[in-house]
Amino acid sequence: MKRFASQTVFVTGGNKGIGRGIAKRLAEEGAKVAIAAIENDTSEAAEMLAQETGAEVIGFAIDVTDSKAVKDAYEEAEKRLGAISVSVQNAGVITIAKVENLTEREWDLNLDVNTKGVFFCCQEAIRRFRSSGTKGRLVNIASGQARQGFIYTPHYAASKFGVIGLTQSLAKELAREGITANAICPGIIHTEMWDYNDRVWGQMLGEYGPGELMAEWVRGIPMGRAGTPADVGALVAFLASEDAAYITGQTINVDGGLIMS
Repeated sequence: MKRFASQTVFVTGGNKGIGRGIAKRLAEEGAKVAIAAIENDTSEAAEMLAQETGAEVIGFAIDVTDSKAVKDAYEEAEKRLGAISVSVQNAGVITIAKVENLTEREWDLNLDVNTKGVFFCCQEAIRRFRSSGTKGRLVNIASGQARQGFIYTPHYAASKFGVIGLTQSLAKELAREGITANAICPGIIHTEMWDYNDRVWGQMLGEYGPGELMAEWVRGIPMGRAGTPADVGALVAFLASEDAAYITGQTINVDGGLIMS
């Protein structure tokens, strides 16, 4: 199915993990894809994705907390690939610390990247949707921690709860223009970030060896397995498509039934 043939999509954090799974799914469905991430290997990641999918893929190394860098990347993506019709805000960070040890720098980093960065990208995408007359799609990646905060991560939970509020506000403002905004809450997904979570939370919560805490968490998932980036990519593809034209302001969990709310 080529639901995105001739369309241009922009995916932040698209060089690895969930973002790569999203970018890959959209590319396989015919999209021209621009990926952006803070890492300098983003162009190489784009080349590899292009080889895998046969799609046109370009990459930018940007900091999503820099509004000018975001503006410049979206502008360059449109020059090279055409008007953007889908923007996926996936770039994110997490740090883990006991509340008395949580630093202002960690607080600011999580809120800046996970919430302000999402806003800057949505803001720029909306400008371009309106300029081109596109009934565009915004898909914001939140977290299971936007449903339930977890121990040692109040700053991360706050940043992801903020993504849901931002999504709902934008959805109401944009609805009459046919532009939709929705959010996704991934649960436990096989990524580098979850390797970090397993290691650091495992050390802080008790004597867990590598992979042991992750295995304990997975046992609590009704479907009995952790998710994959492809699981998230499948939902993004639906929300970004015309099939979801009447869905906006919603937040959907992708977690195998871990959180049912």
